[in-house]
Amino acid sequence: MMSKNFISGKVYLLGDNIDTDQILTAEYLKVNPSTPEGYEWLGKLAMCGLPIDAKKFRDSDGTPLYSIIIAGENFGCGSSREHAVIALGAAGIKLVIAKSFARIFFRNSIVTGEVMPITCSDDRLTGLTNGTEISINLDTGQIALNSKEFINVDPIGELSNVVKEGGLFNYARSIGKIPNFSNDLIQVRNIG
Repeated sequence: MMSKNFISGKVYLLGDNIDTDQILTAEYLKVNPSTPEGYEWLGKLAMCGLPIDAKKFRDSDGTPLYSIIIAGENFGCGSSREHAVIALGAAGIKLVIAKSFARIFFRNSIVTGEVMPITCSDDRLTGLTNGTEISINLDTGQIALNSKEFINVDPIGELSNVVKEGGLFNYARSIGKIPNFSNDLIQVRNIG
């Protein structure tokens, strides 16, 4: 479940230094994420670079089993490809909680609006098992592990509003910094 301020779902646990080649291998950078077909294909390829012995990310028909990733240090290291972030979003990942992020992956998450990047170093998160259901309230900055146990995350501040709006351009439109051409009437002069 996801609203703009509340995200819940099953977690997929990963370790430290998960790089963009593990999220999406370089051979798939030719896929165009701006088409519906390309976007869907990237979602089916998300996490395709994980080792063969990694916990299964999707079920037998290819549907991802999780909507939240919990990782260790330096998540998204490697190249600067935004395809990796887009693949996660297309696969239904709404939130990545990590001890730290590679700077470019963090930026790409914000700019594209595909995935909410949250930092948290509480070891209770890494003690969870794959498939555990958690919830996070973005307003309070708290993860609910159950009805009695909560974890505070590092504040993301105004950047969460950018992700909640669907990326940098949508956010800029929503606050009036760039025009929303879809709502403007554009007149074309007939020269004849």
